[in-house]
Amino acid sequence: MDEWFSIDKIDNETYVISEYKHWEETHCYLLVGSNKCLLIDTGLGVGNIGNLVEKLTKLPIEVVTTHVHSDHIGGHKYFKNIDVYDAEKEWLTSSFPIPLDLVKLNLLKEPCDFPSYFDIDDYKIFQGNPTLILHNNDYINLGNRYLQVIHTPGHSPGHICLYESEREYLFSGDLIYAGTLEAFYPTTDPYEFMQSIKIIKKLKINKILPAHHNLNINTNLIIDVVKHLITFIIPENLNKVMVRLHSIILKSIFDNEGT
Repeated sequence: MDEWFSIDKIDNETYVISEYKHWEETHCYLLVGSNKCLLIDTGLGVGNIGNLVEKLTKLPIEVVTTHVHSDHIGGHKYFKNIDVYDAEKEWLTSSFPIPLDLVKLNLLKEPCDFPSYFDIDDYKIFQGNPTLILHNNDYINLGNRYLQVIHTPGHSPGHICLYESEREYLFSGDLIYAGTLEAFYPTTDPYEFMQSIKIIKKLKINKILPAHHNLNINTNLIIDVVKHLITFIIPENLNKVMVRLHSIILKSIFDNEGT
C-alpha cells in the first residue's frame, strides 16, 4: 500500500483517502455502490490514487470533480470516466487558470516528506476530456446510492457539493472546511460564496465531509462564515480578491435574516 495515502472508513461503503503528509491535507472520497463506485476528487497527483482504489474495489470507477483546482484533479490521469461541472469544463480540457510554475510553488509551499518516486520536475496539471458534463440538481446513480449535484460557486465558478440525502452526507469540497482558505485564484467570488452557503444551510445534514484538514466538523456550527470572513478586495481590480476564512465551520449566521 502506498504510504503517501491514509485510508479511513466513514461507514462500510464510504472511504476517505487522505494526503496528510502534505500541508493541504487533502481528502478524496470513495463511495461504493451496487453497480459502480464514485470517487470524489483525486487529490494532488503526488501518489498513484488509481492503484490504491483498485485495491479497495473491483467495481467500475466514476470520478466526480468538485472543482478544477490542481489539488483536486491531480490523480484524474489514472481514470477514464470523469465528471465535471459545465462552468469549468474548459479548465479541464485546455485552459487551466493558473500557470504550472505557480502550481508547483504552491505544492512546495511548506516542507513535506514527499515519496522517493515523486519528482516535482515531472509534475503536470491534468488536462483531458470529461466523459460527463454536470449541471445543477443532476443526480449520480450508483445503483443503491444517489448523489445530488449542487452548484455552489464562489470558491470557483463551477464548484459543486454532493449531497446524499439518504445518509444526510454533504461532500463539501472547498466550500466548507475547518481551517484557513487561501483563495488566490482570480475567479474566486466572495459574494457568490455567501449565496452558496445559504443554499447549503437549507439541507438536512448529518455529516459534513470536507476536501481538506479536520474531518470532525460539527454540523451544529453550520453557518458562521461571515463573522469569520475577512475579505481583501483591491478596489481597482475586483478580480484580485483574497478571501481568508479563519473558520469555515459554519454556525447560524443567517438566522436573523429569516431564511
